[in-house]
Order: sequence, then C-alpha cells, then structure tokens
Amino acid sequence: MKKFWNWIKDSDDTRTLRLEGPIDEESFWGDEITPQMFRDELESGEGDVTVWINSPGGNVFAAAEIYTMLKDYKGSITVKIDAIAASAASVVAVAGDVVQMSPVAMLMIHDPSTIAMGNTKDMEKAIEVLTEVKESIINAYAAKSGLSHARIANLMSNETWMNAKKAVELGFADEILFAKKEDEPDSDPADPEKPEETPDEEPGEGEEKQSIQKDAAGHLFSSRQMDLIVLNRLGVKPNTPAAQTEPPSDPPAEAGPVLDMDGKTEEGDYSYNVLMKQLECMK
Repeated sequence: MKKFWNWIKDSDDTRTLRLEGPIDEESFWGDEITPQMFRDELESGEGDVTVWINSPGGNVFAAAEIYTMLKDYKGSITVKIDAIAASAASVVAVAGDVVQMSPVAMLMIHDPSTIAMGNTKDMEKAIEVLTEVKESIINAYAAKSGLSHARIANLMSNETWMNAKKAVELGFADEILFAKKEDEPDSDPADPEKPEETPDEEPGEGEEKQSIQKDAAGHLFSSRQMDLIVLNRLGVKPNTPAAQTEPPSDPPAEAGPVLDMDGKTEEGDYSYNVLMKQLECMK
C-alpha cells in the first residue's frame, strides 16, 4: 500500500517525517495517513523529529489522535509547513514544539463540517457534535497561539487563510523558513511619508511663548512687539502684572518704534497693513 509519509534517518540521530496527502481514519486510496500506521512508525525510533507537512486536511478525529501522539512524544517535535496545512492538517501542525513555515506556504483554519441525515433530533445531534468538535479544536489552537477563545472561534467561522507572516503574527507558527535576519540600524532612517517631529514649542515654566510671524512683504515681526506698537500709538501704557515683574527685555511703551507714513518703522520691519489689522481687532 502506498504511504504518503516517509521516515528519513538523519546523521545527527534526528528523524524527518514528511506528510503529503489527506488524513483519515482508514486508507481508501492508499495515500491517506491513519493514526495506527503513524503510531507504529513514530514509536519505532528515538530522537528528535522534524515533520514536514503538505496536506489539505481530512478527518478531524484522525488528526486529533496524531496531534496527541506528537504532543506525547518524548523527543522534540519541529513542524515545517512547506506548502499547505489546511483544516485538520492545521491541528497536526500546531502540535509542534516549534512550527516553521515556508514563506510561500499557507495555513487554513475553519469550522468543522459533517454530513448528516435523519429527523430533527438527528440534525440537532449533528449540530451538537460539531459544536463540541469546534471547542476541541479551539483548545489546540489556543494552546499554541495564546489567542482568546472568542478570537479563535471568529477566525474559524470566517475560514481564515494565513500566509507565513500572518501565521507568525497570530501565533500559529513561530518562524519563517529561509528568512534572513538583518541587523537593525541603531536609528531608523528618515521616512519621507512621516515628517520629522518638530521640537516642543510650548513654553517652559516662567517662559513666555513668542509668536514669530511674517508680514505680506516677508518681514519677520513679533506679536508682542506689535502689541506694544499699537498701545504706543493709542497712548496706552501696559500695566499688567507681567509687565511690572518681568525684566525690561522689551523697550518701554513710550520708547516703542515710531511708524512713518509709509506704515513701516525706522528699521523698515513692520508692515502698515499688519498695523491696521491689529487696530481692527481692538475695535
């Protein structure tokens, strides 16, 4: 009878097992794996085992029995998925102490299904069995991934297909085969899509935030200085607590810049249009 698995004795006393085909309780076509055949060969030797999987799935109860055999095995089990581990085969896959996936492999999980016939009680019983089977599968997935019961149940109901990266992210696999681990740079290069963060412009304790702006002619001016100019023109002296306690870093209001008729100071730094806007705000 044809078997789709094959034991390979490695030089370092480890064994390699390839699973390629469906999983079933009995062999109908000669290429299915059955729990009894698997047990006989698993227990025929010792040492760590590497299991390569390429299977679309099969009988969930046969897969559950093989899962238990692998978990109970004395040596270390490394599972490598080279193409696909779907449905019941994904249950076998998560039995590995370490699960590795080829970057082109897929892992699929979904709700169990069956064929039922009979009356309403038979249909209700079928639903009950499927519900409990799903719970047993969730136990295996949760033990490997660490995901919550609700999250796994939702993934199964939606028939979730996972590439290697997604399987690792969700915890169903541990590593991606053949992936090169590059040394991470000390600092990330500048990302053109993410502009650099500007320094904190908020004033510190005891500091006053200075608003620096440009007028229509492109001259720089200070909002604080413009306030002093406007107050000077209106003949009002600043009498705030800040003005009384702060050191005279700014010139007194009486000594503020004098505006010419063209709307600029002696230095030519301030626009007449800006002054008019300040006056309009004070009306």
